[in-house]
Order: sequence, then C-alpha cells, then structure tokens
Amino acid sequence: MPGTGTLDIVIPSLAGQLAAAHTQRRAMEAQINSLLEAHPLSKVLTSMPGVGVRAAAVLLVTVGDGTGFPSAAHLASYAGLAPTTKSSGTSIHGEHAPRGGNRQLKRAMFLSAFACMNADPASRIYYDRQRARGKTHTQALLRLARQRISVLFAMLRDGTFYESRVPETATA
Repeated sequence: MPGTGTLDIVIPSLAGQLAAAHTQRRAMEAQINSLLEAHPLSKVLTSMPGVGVRAAAVLLVTVGDGTGFPSAAHLASYAGLAPTTKSSGTSIHGEHAPRGGNRQLKRAMFLSAFACMNADPASRIYYDRQRARGKTHTQALLRLARQRISVLFAMLRDGTFYESRVPETATA
C-alpha cells in the first residue's frame, strides 16, 4: 500500500514529540507547585475544599491577595458569578448568569464547587437546598461557586483558613 513507509517515519516522530510534551508539562507542574508553596497565601487558599494546586494558582494570578476588590460582590462580578437582570425598554427579565467576567476565574470556582460537593458537608447542603428550590445542576453549582467566592474573599481579607460551617437547620 502506498504511504505505509511514511507511517514508519511519522508515528515514531509524533510519539517522541508527545513524550517531550509530557516531560515539559511535568517540569512546568513541578515549578508551579514550588512557586505556589512559596507564596504566603497558598496554605489559606488550599485549605478550602475543592481548591487544589491548579485552582489556587489561577486564584493567585487573577485575584492576588484580594485587595483590588472592595467587596465580595465586586469579586463575584469580576468572576462573572454575580447574577444580572436582562432588560430592554419596559421589558425586564429575571436574573441570569452573566456571559462576561474572567473566564479562568469563573471556571476555577465552578470546578472547585463541583469538586467540594463530597468533601465539604456545608457545600453539599447548600447545593441540595438550591436543587430543592428547583434549580438545575449547573445553576446550583454556579450559586455554590458564588457563595464560595464570598467565603474566599473573607479568607483572603482576614488571612484565615477555611472553616466548614454546617447550617444549624441541617444539624437539628
């Protein structure tokens, strides 16, 4: 068959490039881990369930120490997690998740909200309460991410570690 000789050349070349990319990725990951561990806020960020090395790195790059935001609502708006009202003329529609905001930060908070569902009972209770109110899975996760960004803002502002607080109605 024509071209089979070419495959003997192309496939090993592509495999070598893939192996080099994996090696470079591991080296970059180790470098990011060491830089993150050296940062004074890394322990504060990673104390929150669902926030690992990648999410903490995104948070440090996009938010820093949080002093650039006067309130948690400003941070949520920057992340694209604050609900917006759609209106045109006299027509006003309900609140919807905005399409704007910092996509990296929004994704990091969304994924950390998803990851913490089984690790943090308070987050699970909040998610279940949103589902009981008729919200879809994605809407409930976005609301959980919005709630968690308020907690994150307070943690950065005060320099405190995460403390899980289960609502009293759930424990009674």
